[in-house]
Amino acid sequence: MARTAIWVKRVALTASALTLIGLAACDRQQERLDRAGALGDAVLGQLGGEDVTQSDSARYAAVPIEARAFAASIPEQAESGAARPRFVIGSIVAKPAALPPSIELSEVMAEPEMALDVVVNDQADAKIIVPDQDTLDRAIEDPAVIRRIELPASKTRSITVVDPESRTQTNQVITDEPALPRAPLKETVDQKRYDRGITREPVVRTRSLAIQLPATPEERMAQLPKLDPKVAQRALIQPNAALQRQLVAEERMIQTATKFKVAASIQRSRSGQMVIEIGSDALNPTNFTEAVLQQGRIALENGVACDEVAAQQSDANPLVAMECVIEDLKASGEFEYVEKDWLYEHQMIRLPGGEETPSLITPNDPLFDLQWHYKSQGSEAGQSAGGAGFVDFWTDQASQGSSEVVVAVVDTGLQMDHPDIRDSVNVVAGWDMVSDLDVANDGNGRDADPNDPGDVCPEAGVLSNTFHGTHVAGIIGAASTNNSDGVAGGAWNVKVVPVRALGKCGGKLSDINDAIRWAAGTIPEFNELGEEVWNQNPADIINLSLGLFKTCPASMQDAINSVTEQGVVVVVAAGNKSVPTEFFAPAGCQNVVTVAGGDARGHLAPYSNYGAAVDVLAPGGDLTRDDDGDGNPDGVLSTKTAENCADPLTGESVATSYYAYEQGTSMASPHVAAALALIKSKRPDLTSDQLVSTLLSGVRSIPENQCTGLCAQFPGAVPTLDDPDMCLRPCGSGLLNLADVTLGD
Repeated sequence: MARTAIWVKRVALTASALTLIGLAACDRQQERLDRAGALGDAVLGQLGGEDVTQSDSARYAAVPIEARAFAASIPEQAESGAARPRFVIGSIVAKPAALPPSIELSEVMAEPEMALDVVVNDQADAKIIVPDQDTLDRAIEDPAVIRRIELPASKTRSITVVDPESRTQTNQVITDEPALPRAPLKETVDQKRYDRGITREPVVRTRSLAIQLPATPEERMAQLPKLDPKVAQRALIQPNAALQRQLVAEERMIQTATKFKVAASIQRSRSGQMVIEIGSDALNPTNFTEAVLQQGRIALENGVACDEVAAQQSDANPLVAMECVIEDLKASGEFEYVEKDWLYEHQMIRLPGGEETPSLITPNDPLFDLQWHYKSQGSEAGQSAGGAGFVDFWTDQASQGSSEVVVAVVDTGLQMDHPDIRDSVNVVAGWDMVSDLDVANDGNGRDADPNDPGDVCPEAGVLSNTFHGTHVAGIIGAASTNNSDGVAGGAWNVKVVPVRALGKCGGKLSDINDAIRWAAGTIPEFNELGEEVWNQNPADIINLSLGLFKTCPASMQDAINSVTEQGVVVVVAAGNKSVPTEFFAPAGCQNVVTVAGGDARGHLAPYSNYGAAVDVLAPGGDLTRDDDGDGNPDGVLSTKTAENCADPLTGESVATSYYAYEQGTSMASPHVAAALALIKSKRPDLTSDQLVSTLLSGVRSIPENQCTGLCAQFPGAVPTLDDPDMCLRPCGSGLLNLADVTLGD
């Protein structure tokens, strides 16, 4: 590049950089503005290829220690490595068969007559609870004990309770198909039992399940939910026929629970997904002793005849009962799918034990030069063989993203008080989708607070808080970039929506499915007043850095399909089990962009899954290597609170810092999400398919030897022709390289 060209580009980018810094609202704003010129020059000097290494120490000294210190050790954490996938005992995910499809809300706005056959309130998102066996038995004999209550102060959806004290039967709202009759509420209901601690008195409200819209557009808009037009384009609501099918499915579920003498809690959603929790306490179906669980495992290994279980006088073992309920519901033929509520884990992999203290280095911008994963591909100074070419895109396309593009991160949530995130204009309102109190670890269930409270879980090998979602979101661009703090993100200016679906020890399949749909803006959640809350920033791209060692569950595929049909791109981590992606979810699901993890050489990392379903290889890091010789492990450096840190200016230890290296396909996936966001920012006219094909058109081909490994380490891999001990591990169409992306007009 000619020197004149560098100068012209630098002038343009400097103005942009200063604008970004000036927009960052925080308590150190003036301090940042005072040093913005020098910092912008340093960053842009690097982008232009200038040699500015002589002033590295001065630039470090110009920023506070919290803006430059980073984790100097790899936290000790045992790899769980459990080949057997885990599930929530007693929790079952199902969907009624032949369910009529949901209708786009925008269609209802345009055609008021359609409202005669749709559900637009929380009747479609309700819960039925059968609190004990005696009540369950009486409900079958006398349906009048079943009644509906409204909990406007609750954080749950509307609830239907089987109450043996109620004997007054009311008219059924839907009569076309058989369904459970509802009776009016009596004030003697012990609401606390059903609502996990909510103590306000329940209030009776009556609502119609369908509405007829007025004639004029203005009146129609006034009666429909208050939604942004962009939200309305994706929002889906149920036809009454779909609700009828769910009510019939509820009845079947209660009959099955009765058959096997277990209480039940049933949740339905307008997405069509239903969750039935069974057990002696339907609100806490996992509260069993190890002895009881072992007894159930032995019984299942020996084979169980569910007809014999149904004939027993006492309650069945919870594991056995769960298998029998699933078998019975499947056999009914009334469900599209019935499956366990599997537990997913994030795909960040840690090394057991040991510490590595990086030697001092002097990046051009605080910690930015340590981020090899954004650099141009190559072997020259300032390049990395495994880099993804973000610097080239920022420079050549004169773009670092657009606030019109939205990326949702379905993960452990976000550290909202992180110093590089709390004032970031990139982070917009998200949601906490974790429904189980033990998993949530924050004292409550679903709500509007996506903050990550931590996820220490020794039984799953998580010995310290991972703050996984914060690291992933930082790679995409949640933190303020070019603000003199810490690290850069891949897409500086995009909106990031944090959706918390993973917590302590993992995350439920049913919660993740709802998180995907809410992130895309297709279904609402509910606030503490029972009001609908839609995602006002529907995602263009959803990142799923999570996984389950199992083929793709039907309910997850259903959730993915429902959002990709609305034009959303779903990017997923390939997984860290060194196996073909067909045995992993969501990496093996259809209609996703599957991302394998590469090291700083551009080789497939040894932990990464592989296979024909992999679309692209992107930087995932390898903490066991230092191929660029900078004295630091070749992990991916991003945002998160960490312990045992170091100051790169003085070399002194720092107790706590806000940046750390990690590795895994969890880190690779957000690089692709950020790359797609950058392309979308420049070409908002591209469809989702065109967006993905544009990204893949710029990948760098990968030599065969960069995607091989010892056959003994990779079950199912195919040996190479030259060496039978070495096996091929397909790792996509190429290595992510934004430098070669051609956008056209």
